[in-house]
Amino acid sequence: MTESLFGANLVAMVTPMEPGGTLSEPGLTRLVDHLLTTGCDGIVVGGTTGESPTLTDTEAALLVRTVANQAGGRARVIAGVGTYDTTTCIRRAHEAQAAGADALLLVCPYYSKPTQAGIVAHCLTVADATELPVMLYDVPARTGTAMEEATLLELARHPRILAVKDAKGDLFEAMSVMARSQLAYYCGIDELNLPYLAAGATGLVSVVGNAFADRNAELIRAVRGGDLDTARALNAALHPLADAIMRTSQGAIMAKAALAELGVIPHATVRLPLLESPPEHLRRLRDALEDGRTSAAVNVVGAMGGAPSMLTIATT
Repeated sequence: MTESLFGANLVAMVTPMEPGGTLSEPGLTRLVDHLLTTGCDGIVVGGTTGESPTLTDTEAALLVRTVANQAGGRARVIAGVGTYDTTTCIRRAHEAQAAGADALLLVCPYYSKPTQAGIVAHCLTVADATELPVMLYDVPARTGTAMEEATLLELARHPRILAVKDAKGDLFEAMSVMARSQLAYYCGIDELNLPYLAAGATGLVSVVGNAFADRNAELIRAVRGGDLDTARALNAALHPLADAIMRTSQGAIMAKAALAELGVIPHATVRLPLLESPPEHLRRLRDALEDGRTSAAVNVVGAMGGAPSMLTIATT
């Protein structure tokens, strides 16, 4: 894994809201403090998990400004600016830069389903609009179109396109692009964090990290240290949490529910078309949180000589 100016332990931050749907500044303040104290070194603001399709331009800029001011250089702030319209993306990129963003997250244009040549032209145009580094976001399950390997390699030639958030899940392609370019790869699928890190990814852009960035930090350290036994134990401890947050209904919904259960944010409010978790989903989440607490101290086999050791995972 290589170092990156985006950080390594990134969180796709939720957008805290009051019960009526307005932005919750107290919730935002508490959440950023929580992320910083649990080892997050990069905060993605206004991405999919931040309910970006429902945010106004004013709200998106306010989020970036607030998070950047509070982070105070302790974590990189990456602003989601991607839409299906290149002109809108450019405007949002300028606004994010003015608000204090350190970098941009640029999703493949959705709904319009451009050709690969169109994706290249779109990304290059947005990357040329500011001096900020760009992380591409490849998530065909949401956009309807994947960024093909040749497209990623062509975009990697731009001096400010430096990273990929890979939520496509094609690990073989990811390894191929990493081998043939200088792009820093970030796993964007929490269920696959360990295999991506083991294959050479620079880090994570995690939804589960909203609640458990400390555990992701431990996982990254274990892989970087070559201790795969510890990494597998950590991954097993994270599995029920990833399952509950990512596979129960929808990531933003469940991440907010987890943060509310842990007392980090006061409300789990989401905006339509999302709905808050029903009781059966909350029961599943609470069971996973309880499992996570009981597995907070896990026995792992030491890498040297097979000696047993105890690794304590911090709980929030």
